[in-house]
This record gives sequence, C-alpha cells and structure tokens, in this order.
Amino acid sequence: VADDASWTIFPGPVSWTVNLSNVSYDSVSFSVSSQDSGPHDIAFNSDGTKMYIVGIGSATVYQYTLSTGFDLSTASYDSVSFSMSSQDSSVSGIAFNTDGTKMYMVGYANDSIHQYSLSTGFDVSTASYDSVSFSVSGHELVPTGLAFNTDGTKMYITGNNSTRMYQYTLSTGFDLSTASYNNVNFNVFSYDSSPYSLAFNTDGTKMYLIGRQLDRVYQYSLSTGFDLSTISYDSVNFSVNSQDTDPAGLVFSSDGTKMYMVGVNTDTVYQY
Repeated sequence: VADDASWTIFPGPVSWTVNLSNVSYDSVSFSVSSQDSGPHDIAFNSDGTKMYIVGIGSATVYQYTLSTGFDLSTASYDSVSFSMSSQDSSVSGIAFNTDGTKMYMVGYANDSIHQYSLSTGFDVSTASYDSVSFSVSGHELVPTGLAFNTDGTKMYITGNNSTRMYQYTLSTGFDLSTASYNNVNFNVFSYDSSPYSLAFNTDGTKMYLIGRQLDRVYQYSLSTGFDLSTISYDSVNFSVNSQDTDPAGLVFSSDGTKMYMVGVNTDTVYQY
C-alpha cells in the first residue's frame, strides 16, 4: 500500500501443504460439553486467538479465546454465543470470510446455507442474520461440511446422504446471494460412507476430509487449485479413533502446522 514516499507491505496467506502421514496427536484437548452436547464443526479466526464451535445440541455458535494463538491448552470460553435456531435446528457446519465480517452456517433440518454479518470481525456478539440463504436440497439432504476458497468465489459442501462433495460458484466473493451450482461433484463413498467435514490448504491443491464411518482424515490432491473436477485420492489417511469414535469437525491452523478435530462422542476438541 503506497503511503506518500513509502510502502507498507501486508503479506498474503502463508502457503502450506500437509502430508497426513506426518501428523501426530499433541495430547492436548478442550471440552466444550458445557456449551453443546453435540458439537459438529469448528473454526478459528486468522491468528488463532478465537475459536468457534457449532452443534446440533443447541443450534448455536459459541466463541472462545486462546491466549496463545492456535494453542488449545490456552483456550477459555468467552461466554459469548449466537443462536441460529431460527434458521436451522440442526446446525452442522460453520465458516467465515477472511476478515470475519461474514459468517456462514449449514444445517440439515432445512438443507440450506445461511449468511450472517458481524459488525466487528470475528466477534459473534455483533452477529445478525442477513436474511440470505442458499438451498442445497437438490444435491444433499444431510449437509454437514462447509468450506470456501480464499476469495469466496467457490463454495463446497459435503454430506451423509449423497456421500459427495459439491462445488458452487459465487459471482461476488462471499456473497451467498450470487451462488450457483457448478455441476461439479466428487463421490467419496469408496473412502468413507459418512463424510462430515472438509478443509483445503491455502492454494486449494490439497483437500482434507474427515469421515465418521472409519474415524479418519483423508488427503486428496487437486491438479487445479479449488477445482473438484481435478481431484484424486492420495492414498493417505490419518486415524483419530483413539481420540473420538464419532469425529465431526476439521480445521487447520493458518500455516498448516496444527490440525484440530471436534468429536461428538466426547464433546471435545483435539489438537494435532
């Protein structure tokens, strides 16, 4: 950014790729059972100092603070939450835009994605519903996972009914009212019959999927970033069965050196 005779440099997202064969459990966990008895997804802000949980137990998003970014051992509940029950009673997935001024929820009571605004980025106490939604019922009747590419022009869901991942285009980034189906999907049934959450690396050349049938995270490559039509399985996976036999949510730190899973059986977030 030019400023008189000087320049201020704002670095872009750190590029990373995780090979799941190098993952190990940190023996660090954090219980969210006091907030939700059925946590289904997890998200962080960009520096890992805020964490968010949604679940079917309360159809509510809960906000937590990490005094050291992406260090789950420093997490505490903010006593801040936002109910989404008016939009869906079975909330299963959550995502944010880059600066946290938009929040998105997918649920399988109404099979739709809903859009919210936060007047202060990543502060759930300032959230309000935009009265904007997008139905995915024509593709998936039990949508569970939700993700975007880095500029919000691509959106992805996965779910238990079709065992597929679907790709959508947003003509205006992160504006759900401009979403349309790409006619692109990928069937993961041969790897796991109960896909639940998905995540991408920064440039979209790797995708990671968590499944509840075998309690594993699976790794895929995309020869064209964020284009599901170019996806292939890497024959690499990682078991989280020792932590939870009903894993639901999956997310990575912004530099890819940490992975987090939230499980339904234990109502707990685990760090890897």
